[in-house]
Amino acid sequence: MRLAGKHAVVTGAASGIGRETALRFAEEGAAVVCADRDAAGADAVSASIAASGGTARAVTADITSEGDVARLAEEALAALGRIDVLVNNAGVTILGGVAELSEADWQREIDINLSGAYRVSKAFWPHLAKAGGGTILSTASIAGVIAAPQDAAYVASKAGLIMLTRCMALDGAASGIRANCICPGFVDTPMFDGFLADQPDPDSALARCASRTPLGRIGTPRDIADGFVYLASDDARWITGIALVIDGGLTAGLTE
Repeated sequence: MRLAGKHAVVTGAASGIGRETALRFAEEGAAVVCADRDAAGADAVSASIAASGGTARAVTADITSEGDVARLAEEALAALGRIDVLVNNAGVTILGGVAELSEADWQREIDINLSGAYRVSKAFWPHLAKAGGGTILSTASIAGVIAAPQDAAYVASKAGLIMLTRCMALDGAASGIRANCICPGFVDTPMFDGFLADQPDPDSALARCASRTPLGRIGTPRDIADGFVYLASDDARWITGIALVIDGGLTAGLTE
């Protein structure tokens, strides 16, 4: 097992990519703290891991709250003793261009997607450094690499998260802290379902997203979770500061 003996925290663990990442980490031998605002969802993932013989703990936390984040770090360390891997996965998407997007929605998206990763990483940083290092991983997006119309706040937050990752890689190297992120393409998650629901014709939008992907299908949460397993493992011991694109070839170039 690639993560045997490792202790991990996954935010946004109640559904989608976070849920699958927590489950995959446990399959690979890691003990996992499943953190989410959705207490019932986090409990369900934790219970699923325990039912399969793994070690897990659910913690209800809102990453926009400094107090919640401090408590998350305290409870995770109390439960597992140390943390080797942190996955900043919690996020939201709010559609709108600059002309239409309210300042409240802009601030909310930046606060969750970008500042949330900063808060959680900051809370765990001294513990990682004291232990001699560890890994900070984040869910960015291809929207942080290429722009998209009517999605200004999401694109800005994910581009910022990529650069935050690179800064953490530089700042953490001397302490043995590696920092990397993954940039998913279109993935079948509740967030993607919400995106489709906001389209005038959801079925056509789904077909368009699949057709734009050279490998011919929408991604699955496992496609992304497997990338996180690799980056969290010792196989990636000399990798830091990267934004790993997992998108079925979407950003490789024009297909027609």
